[in-house]
Amino acid sequence: MSFFGLFQRQSPAAPQPAKGNGVYAALDVGSSKVACFIARTDETIARPRPRMVGVGHQSSRGVRGGAIVDMDGASDAIRAAVEQAERMAGTAVTAVSVSLSAGQPNSTRIAAEVDLHNREVTAKDLRKLLNGALAEFQVDDRVILHAIPLSWSVDDHRGIRDPRGMYGRTLGVEVHVITAAVGPLRNLMNCVERCHLNLKGVVATPYASGLSALGDDEVKLGATLIDMGAGASTASVFADGALLHIDSVPLGGTHVTSDIARGLSTPIAAAERLKVLYGCALDSPEDDQQMIEVPPVVGEEGAGYGTAPRSLLNSIIRPRLEETFELIRDRLDVAGVMEAGGRSMVLTGGASQLPGATEVAARIFGKQVRCAGPSGITGLGDAVAGPAFSAVAGIVRRETRGAAEAISGPPQMMHPLHDRPARPAGEVKGPAAMWRWFAESF
Repeated sequence: MSFFGLFQRQSPAAPQPAKGNGVYAALDVGSSKVACFIARTDETIARPRPRMVGVGHQSSRGVRGGAIVDMDGASDAIRAAVEQAERMAGTAVTAVSVSLSAGQPNSTRIAAEVDLHNREVTAKDLRKLLNGALAEFQVDDRVILHAIPLSWSVDDHRGIRDPRGMYGRTLGVEVHVITAAVGPLRNLMNCVERCHLNLKGVVATPYASGLSALGDDEVKLGATLIDMGAGASTASVFADGALLHIDSVPLGGTHVTSDIARGLSTPIAAAERLKVLYGCALDSPEDDQQMIEVPPVVGEEGAGYGTAPRSLLNSIIRPRLEETFELIRDRLDVAGVMEAGGRSMVLTGGASQLPGATEVAARIFGKQVRCAGPSGITGLGDAVAGPAFSAVAGIVRRETRGAAEAISGPPQMMHPLHDRPARPAGEVKGPAAMWRWFAESF
């Protein structure tokens, strides 16, 4: 049980997932689609490797900008996607881990230090230090999604991965804490519960996408990942094998589609089709000569198909992409993590597949940019191996590897950070829960 999971309410009558069967279910509730992956674990010489056995995805309903706006519509879409994956896998799931891009996920770094009095560092010291640091961290109306220790220090020696057994006067730690607003998380949890599923964990979308789309060397040497979703774009910076920072902007693929619909005076569905078939963020000498058919807005009686040069379509697309990348660049600059991300940048998410997106990002960020989809999972069909499925695939990889965090699992939505409930009698306390994390992480 995770530290924060201690405060989760459990229903005695709720079905619990079977233990030890190596089956994981992941759910991504986005603005354009709801995707569910069911995977089993194959043991390999190097490490456990997930194998996909069930996939389901449906057009999203009741979701805008990654947040639930219609409980009934979102629940129906989740239920349909899960049932589709269950039929393909031939097994039922009772618990899922869910990605989250709504709720303004936010990064905060906290540091703590404790006196050792010139003795050996023990696991108890590590647990005590983390418990004390997280107990003092309070933000109104927000809950912790992840708490990731970035580095330990003993006296003046920093960047230590495992300080146990070392001697010194002081022990310190720097922790990356990711929080999210209570309201959007509570709505997401309610939708999952309406589908008669237990919530196993909540994973920030930029974290999940990074676990899937980035290579091991990129995570170690430094890389910036941008997940370009339909309703929002999220960014994550990895270095030294850990997640250093996340951020998000409320701009995505649907905003490009809306711009096209307004600029060409065409229905939303037609604008999406024009974007996919002819859209590009780069200029071409032939664009002025290539004419595309533009359907009229519904309701214009007697109006036939119009035409427009492809250059006009691209001139609508490019400014929105530039705005999205510039907002992310400025936010990462303010956070001071641009240099930590090195020269490598990866685009993922459905909107990243727009031709020319990587070139625009390379120009604005001054980095080497590539577009990537999920990796490290066997059995992925071509239909679900693209960048649009990186987040849900990343949840599966995280489940297989084990969470490398001091806090993970389903947060208690009814009690934000500043108002945590008392533990029931007989419930396991924080240090005991921490022990499991140390055993898995080291």
